[in-house]
Amino acid sequence: MPRSAGKNPPAWPEEGPLPLAAGQVAAFDAKGWAFAPAFFAPAEIAVMSGWIDELLARPETPGAHWVYHQPSLVDPSRALVQRIENFCPHHDAFDALARRSKMSRAAEQILKSPVRLFKEKINFKEPGGAGFELHQDQQAGWSRYAPLFVTAMVCIDPATIENGCLEVADGLGRLDRLIADEWRPIDERETEGFSVRAFPTAPGDVVFFDSFVPHASKVNTTSSRRRMLFFSYNSLEHGDQRDAYHAAKRASFPPDIERRPGSEYKFRV
Repeated sequence: MPRSAGKNPPAWPEEGPLPLAAGQVAAFDAKGWAFAPAFFAPAEIAVMSGWIDELLARPETPGAHWVYHQPSLVDPSRALVQRIENFCPHHDAFDALARRSKMSRAAEQILKSPVRLFKEKINFKEPGGAGFELHQDQQAGWSRYAPLFVTAMVCIDPATIENGCLEVADGLGRLDRLIADEWRPIDERETEGFSVRAFPTAPGDVVFFDSFVPHASKVNTTSSRRRMLFFSYNSLEHGDQRDAYHAAKRASFPPDIERRPGSEYKFRV
């Protein structure tokens, strides 16, 4: 399977000024997330959008990038691509962006350490695409790999309240613990003491958040898609956990093309 279909990655700057301002790092330290508006230029987002289209056009093949589908909430007979995961090993340009760019340097600024890429995904949120219930990423068994992660959410299409933008917990301060059990969404009783705010973003905006920040999104009720890129990192001191994570996930929740007929698989958080 081709990695980048003949397209060379752009010259993402690997050196230079620190990508995040001191105030953005301070905001992250205080509440576990920080907003970086216009972190990527329109031309850079256009390139990334083309890479996403390229991945979407590839055939689904066992051992390649992982594609997951969901039924449309508007027309249940129609299957939508919900997300693509584990694509960096199959796409040189995305791999360079994830590991050797101002985005990975920003993750190092936040964690105050060299980092390793843990996982990546594209959330598509097509018209009629479902949202995600309120959860902390660390609830998905991530503590088996490292005590803390930072995720960069890159906005590709305008994300609005109507099409299911990111929603983040407000009023909690910086968390260092789970507020709900592993492997299930946060329930209403556990949200007492904080609110959840919608956080619309524009193409090129990036939101950095740690793995204890409760977040969610709602269904896309518009006629336009809403794509987001997510890259999650852990500190180098906790090692390269990528292969161990993906081996465990492939065993419990493999991509659709690799599923055994008659078997049931359930996404939990």
